[in-house]
Amino acid sequence: MDKEQLDKVPEPIALVVDDEPLIWMDAADIISEAGYYVVEASSADAAYAFLDEYSSLKLLFTDVQTGGDLDGLELATTVATRWPKIEVVVTSGGRTPGPAELPGNASFIHKPFTAETVLEALQEHFPGGPGKS
Repeated sequence: MDKEQLDKVPEPIALVVDDEPLIWMDAADIISEAGYYVVEASSADAAYAFLDEYSSLKLLFTDVQTGGDLDGLELATTVATRWPKIEVVVTSGGRTPGPAELPGNASFIHKPFTAETVLEALQEHFPGGPGKS
């Protein structure tokens, strides 16, 4: 999807990053049902390239281990610094980041996650619902 197409997409937009297609599809479905238009990326590198072109999304949902040069924690930290208005949810089934590893705009949920845990994390970031902060 190019920038012109994305400019026509209804907001709020969420970017879901995971290198395992079944997990990213599951997360994308949950987040979409919560009211977001979802864009998917299979690596943190691809997500960064997307953000560099189109940074007006509301939510980044990323796995820690994404493949590529960047991992999900580095992506979360970069987003917090460069695009502080984007809220971040980090997830992992293998590694639990310490509090100092997560930027202030990020929360963490364990894999395997349920729809309820994802929705709770979204509610934590957007108490009034998607697009509200």
